Parts: sequence; C-alpha cells; structure tokens
Amino acid sequence: MNETEYRQRYGENRTAIHQLANGTDITFTRPPTTAATWTRNDFGDLEAGDSQTSLHPEHASLEDGVFIEDAHATLFAVHPSTRGHLEAGDTSLYVAPDGTVRGFVDYRVRIPNGSQSNNSDVSWSLVDDEITEVRLKAGDDVVAQSSGTHTPEFDYELNEAWSTTLTLEADVEVQLEKTTETPIENRTQTEVTYPSETITVSDSVDVEVYNLRAYSYYAEYPNGDTGVAIFQSRPWQGYSLTEDGESSVRGVWRFYTARDPRWDTLVRATESNETEVTSDALPVYVHAYPSRIGPRTEPIRDGPTIIDSWGQERTSPQATIADTVSVEVVDQSYTPTYGLAVRADEVDRDALRVAGIVRGINATPSASDVGGGPERELRESRLTAEVIDQTNDQATIRVELRDNETGTPIDLTADERQGTLNGEPGGGYITIADQQVRTNESGVAVVTVGQPGFYTARYHPSTWLVANPAYVSDTATARWHPLGTLDGWFALFVEVGWQFIPFIVMFYAGKRVLRFFGPREDSQRYP
Repeated sequence: MNETEYRQRYGENRTAIHQLANGTDITFTRPPTTAATWTRNDFGDLEAGDSQTSLHPEHASLEDGVFIEDAHATLFAVHPSTRGHLEAGDTSLYVAPDGTVRGFVDYRVRIPNGSQSNNSDVSWSLVDDEITEVRLKAGDDVVAQSSGTHTPEFDYELNEAWSTTLTLEADVEVQLEKTTETPIENRTQTEVTYPSETITVSDSVDVEVYNLRAYSYYAEYPNGDTGVAIFQSRPWQGYSLTEDGESSVRGVWRFYTARDPRWDTLVRATESNETEVTSDALPVYVHAYPSRIGPRTEPIRDGPTIIDSWGQERTSPQATIADTVSVEVVDQSYTPTYGLAVRADEVDRDALRVAGIVRGINATPSASDVGGGPERELRESRLTAEVIDQTNDQATIRVELRDNETGTPIDLTADERQGTLNGEPGGGYITIADQQVRTNESGVAVVTVGQPGFYTARYHPSTWLVANPAYVSDTATARWHPLGTLDGWFALFVEVGWQFIPFIVMFYAGKRVLRFFGPREDSQRYP
C-alpha cells in the first residue's frame, strides 16, 4: 500500500512503524499484551440477532430442532494464550492455568405457520425464548457457569497439569403458544397449549495447560564465572540472570500477533435467507515460532555466553504459518530450546526468573536432583606431554591428564563422572598431531608421530552439562627431533658424510691434477 492509498483509507499520513508493518509483520522477543487487549475491546462489539435472526461465524457448529434453528455456542477466544508453531501438524494452543474464556451464543426461533381447515384454525405465537444457562467445562468437569447470555465471559482456574479440552456449552429454550379454534354448532371451542423445546449447543478446543516448572543447575568456574543451565520440558522464552533484568538469555522462540480470520465475516441467518456481513469483533492471538535468529543473550557485548542449547529435533513449522504472515521462521529442521546453558561473570541466583511463551506466566526455577543435583563441580585439569621413545623415523609421545588439585587420574575412556543434563554422552578427548585420543584409567594416552617438530596436546573436556565433576581445558607441548639421541647424531653424521663424499673425491682429484701440471721445485726440475 503506497502513501496515497494509506491516506485515502485512514485519513492520515503513515508513521514509520506503520510503514514497517505494511512491509513485514512486527515480531516480539516476548509475548505481547496486544492480543488480549484487542480481543477484550472487540468482544464488546459482538452483538447477537433478534429472536428471528441468528448470527454466527462460518465455522460454527449449528444445531436445528423443531422450533429452534441455527443455534450455536462458539468459542471466541481464550486468554492469556499462545499458539505454538512447533512443527508441521503440531500447533498446540498453550493457555495460562488462570485465564478468561469468551464465547458467542445465538439462535433463531422458527414459528410454524398457522393453518386452516374445515374443522379448525391453528395459530402460533412466541411466548418466550432464552439462553437458560451457559457452562464452561474442562474435560468433563464444569469449572464455571452463568445464567443465559449471548456473550458469555468466564474466568477459569485449571488444575490440570498437562492438557485438557475446554468446552463452551449453552442451553437454549423456546416456548410457543399454539391456539386451536374448532367450531362446534353455534360456538367456537378454543384450545391453548404451550409446546416448548430445549437444545444444548457446544464448541470445544484442545489446549495445553501451561504450568511453567523450570529446573536449574549451577557451576562455578575456577576464574569466578558462574554457569547456569535451565531446563523445561515445554517451549519457554528465556531467563534473566540479575535483578534488574539487564543480563538475560532467550531461546529460539519469537512471537507475533494475528487475528483469527474465521471471524472476519459472520452469517446472518433468517427464515428467508442468509447474508454475509463484516464482523465488528475480531479475536487476536499470540503466536510463537522458532526463529532463524536463534538463541541470543543480552547485553550483546560483555554479556553472558551461551554454552549449549538442547531439545528434541523437529521439522520446520513454516507450512503452519499463514501466507499473509511474513516472519523469519526456520526453514529446516531445528532444535527447540527446552534446555539453555550460559556462562556469565555475574549471576544473582535469588533473582533468577524464567519467562514462558504465554503472557504473564513466569517462574522461579527449582533446584533439581536429576543428574547429581543442582550444583555441578568444575575443576582445573593438568595435562602433560613428553617424548618417551624415539627412533630416526618416529617418536612416541605420552600424554597424561590429572585433576590439578587432587592429582587423581582423569579417565576419558570409561567416564563414570557422567550426570548428563542435555542427553549427550560425556567424556571429552585430547587432540594432538591431528589425532583424537582418550586417556585410560591411569589418565594416560600414547601417540606415535612421524614428523619432527613441536606438538601441542589440548584437552577438550565435556561441559559441566554432561559430566560431574567437570574440568576446564588445558594444554601441553612436546618436542621431538632425531638429534635428541646419540643414535640420531650418529645417523646425522652418516647422512652428512654420504652427502659430502662426492665433494671430497672432487677435492682430492683436483689436488692431484694441480700437482701434476703445476710448477715444480728446482730439485725436481734440475736433477
């Protein structure tokens, strides 16, 4: 939309933020309040029809009876909530344990036509019609109810720990008056009856109850830095490390808001026809999606360092996002950040707060006993390397890895220190001369090299996420040259001697030639 079209439609110039929104969808790093506010305000504009008119969205489940037609109870919105785009076929609706459900109930009354015959006249009229009761159910349990209203609004509390089905249910009752007049001789006999009908209509949605329970693990680095790992088995937004919230980390999830397009238009149904009308009320939802940006820390400079993130690999949910939405969703398989570990120079454990993907749902992480408990031990290692045997062609280097404080050998082949948090195997390894080796139960590994030179051995330890205790890296160097032994020197002299033989022969031959042709002493000239 260009500037002229925008000004003609809205009567004002477009701001910078509007220009951005017209080109792409605005995304958020945390669930915004916009969706709930918009929905709440729009819900007040939702009006039902009269007794002869039923207003309903196209997707409503309609029920017909004898006197009641086009009856429905349709869920309008559940807030706070977030639609999670996890992968193709998985777009769960996560709802807060305490929230609000709004719905829309309507119907129309079908009054039978009167009839005349030789024997009697029958006429019909409406006595009463009403929504007698509206209920909100979680599974089979009624969690809230109210007297009849076309626009029910329920506050709920859900005790379910994982998932449930929310059902909006309404009872619609109609009573008619049927008058039958029958002529008998010179008088008319009148019979009045009051037939009635009750219909129960409903609408349901499957939800994931977002009870945020996060678990924390800590490690202290030898230089005073702190390692923090948070795990939660559902998507979550991130966590703060300090009370002021300036130091924080967020996972792969980003957010955008979008209306429910099923409510863009409504159907106005009467006895004679159905017409489509524009809806004055549009529910808006928060959507969470995995972003190509990936996990990030704040502040960007001098902030925490992400050590690892983990979760069950999923396929891209790109196909689940509407074509009208333009966001930087991952376009290939990704790992959702169910676990996220960082290293920071400043961590306030008492201020640590975890933020969920549903607005307002935050939690203080609990210390976990899984994997050896919440405190992970992190120690310094000591790596040494020395040449223990050599020939003219190769050398044998012995590397040894020990705990720097206790001197205990570190065994990397059968690491019993594992207490994995991220599901990955532990152990670590040592690299030297383009080889990977692991120390045995004595903390020793042996490497054979064939080229003289300096060799640097480096210990690549498992992170404290997969080993307890864990260690920091260390390096050691070893130098090998054939001249380091008597055999090497002898071999050098032999090799050099062989190289100099041609020069010695040439020198001797040249000297003999010069003596033969050169000047002689007088005693030789004049005998």
